[in-house]
Amino acid sequence: MTWLKTLFFTLIALFIAVLLLLKPIAGVSPMSLGAAADVATGLGAKIACSGRYITGLDDSQVMADLASYSPAYSLVEVDYDDKQKKAYANLLGLSPMSATFRDGIGCTLDIGDTKTLDAVKVVAIKASEKSWPEGSALNDIDADLQTRIEELVAEDNTQGYQTRSLLVVKHGKVVSYATQEGFEQHTPHLGWSMGKSFTAMMVGNLIYQQQLALNENQLFEAWQHDERRNIDLESLLQMSSGLDFDETYAPGSDSTRMLFYTYSASDIAMQSPLIYTPGEHFSYSSGTTNLLSRLVFETLGGSVQQQMDYLYEQWFEPLNMAQSTFEPDPSGVLVGSSYIYASAPDWAKLGQVMLNGGELNGSRFLSEAWVAQAQSANSSKNDPRYGYQFWLNGGGSELRWHELPEDAYAMSGNRSQIVMIIPSQDMVIVRLGWSAEPYPTSEKLAKVIDLIPN
Repeated sequence: MTWLKTLFFTLIALFIAVLLLLKPIAGVSPMSLGAAADVATGLGAKIACSGRYITGLDDSQVMADLASYSPAYSLVEVDYDDKQKKAYANLLGLSPMSATFRDGIGCTLDIGDTKTLDAVKVVAIKASEKSWPEGSALNDIDADLQTRIEELVAEDNTQGYQTRSLLVVKHGKVVSYATQEGFEQHTPHLGWSMGKSFTAMMVGNLIYQQQLALNENQLFEAWQHDERRNIDLESLLQMSSGLDFDETYAPGSDSTRMLFYTYSASDIAMQSPLIYTPGEHFSYSSGTTNLLSRLVFETLGGSVQQQMDYLYEQWFEPLNMAQSTFEPDPSGVLVGSSYIYASAPDWAKLGQVMLNGGELNGSRFLSEAWVAQAQSANSSKNDPRYGYQFWLNGGGSELRWHELPEDAYAMSGNRSQIVMIIPSQDMVIVRLGWSAEPYPTSEKLAKVIDLIPN
């Protein structure tokens, strides 16, 4: 009967783990054992793989980062095969999942046939020794300001916010850049939903190249025979597509299936029904962004290699983003909603492209008109403070960040990642970290602005 006792205690432990996983999520049944285990191991394998082989974190930091989501991650076992560059995760022996790192494209969960990813060839970018933004050299640091920014990072971390990088660009120059101990200038950080903004910029670039149009509809073959054929590109960019997508991060929801245990991330939203008239209702949806990624992929010929060639040749190389990796799902389509890693100076280059009206380093990526539209309020009836995958401070009945200038707008991601673009200050602020609790963005960045002379 020993095996029955073992099984009993294993099930009790699993039940406790699931309760811990579901604790922060209101209205979710703890009976979703299978889905909860799938989320735990899918997230565990993916974050562990990228954390180790892209960011360069050690085992204890990876597990601490996972545990910030739930104490249940103390029950998730993570192992590595450094020769194959793979990470494995299981929850009490259940729902085993693995992820594999590939040079140039990062880590992808091992779901279904991933042979196409094995065949992708990417030429690594060498970091230029030229001054930022042409290269990676930070030759314009203001010594007095640097000391003050380092003090702010120390203050953040004393308060438990885990700010890992804080970088300030003023008048096109990096004037200060402080990092948490253990993190380097060139450490790539996961941006989570900041990838949404970059995905929009890729769409904007294809519009600039006249391969796409804002008013274009009938975007996907699967939508041709129902009312979804009326959804236009601008509605997708503004998160007002009208599609029914469950953004709740609960086991079994659309968002968790999409990111942690599905072959094609974009398929989840592709199958979503229409519940609002396109353009009338803002609804934040990671699924919407992955539809944009799918559209980029198909526009570029439906080839993983062509997609990666475009990413490197049109963006990473001209911007010398040598510490950046944009990861695809197992099907090969970039996970635009969530999976881009970049150093703070590289994230700042994307912010500077927007601040400059679409150009940087002598290359034009976006039209000035598109950049202006990207930071303009949407036409929804419920929340206009969202542009083309950028969060807006103004445009509504009240400011989103009360202590920041009204014209501020941002890339924003889970764990309080932020690239704040402030045209009136000619400034870009990058804050990267792993805050389990909400980061007081408005208060903290207002302090930064106050330190910088005009």
